Amino acid sequence: MRVRVRAGSGVVGPASYRGNTEPNCAPAGERGSGTVLAAGLGSVVMIIMVALLFLAQSATMASRAAAAADLAALAGADAARGITSGDPCAVAGTTAAQHEAVLVSCSVTGQGNVEVRTELKQKTPLGAASGRARAGPPP
Repeated sequence: MRVRVRAGSGVVGPASYRGNTEPNCAPAGERGSGTVLAAGLGSVVMIIMVALLFLAQSATMASRAAAAADLAALAGADAARGITSGDPCAVAGTTAAQHEAVLVSCSVTGQGNVEVRTELKQKTPLGAASGRARAGPPP
């Protein structure tokens, strides 16, 4: 019979009775399960981070599309009131293009109100970002 002795721990006992050579060790069938668990949790965290990055990118793009729509509507309203020269929708389209957006729709009402809808040229994995704005003379 073989007996294992460790310094400072005394006699551990026969190795054939314990099944493991290390005290307080997991059974042989469970070795490496912590590594698999850690790899799985790491993968879940990475997937969540990628999803959050996609959502943050979409929020940023939506903000850019809204800003392009606001500026295009203001420029179109200035042209409708005669402050700047040109067709209100053409001026709005030029302003939207300067902000990397496409003018999807433009309408001018009788009192110089301009309503525009823009869409960014750059697409996201979740679709194209669009913005809508209305501008006109002060009340």
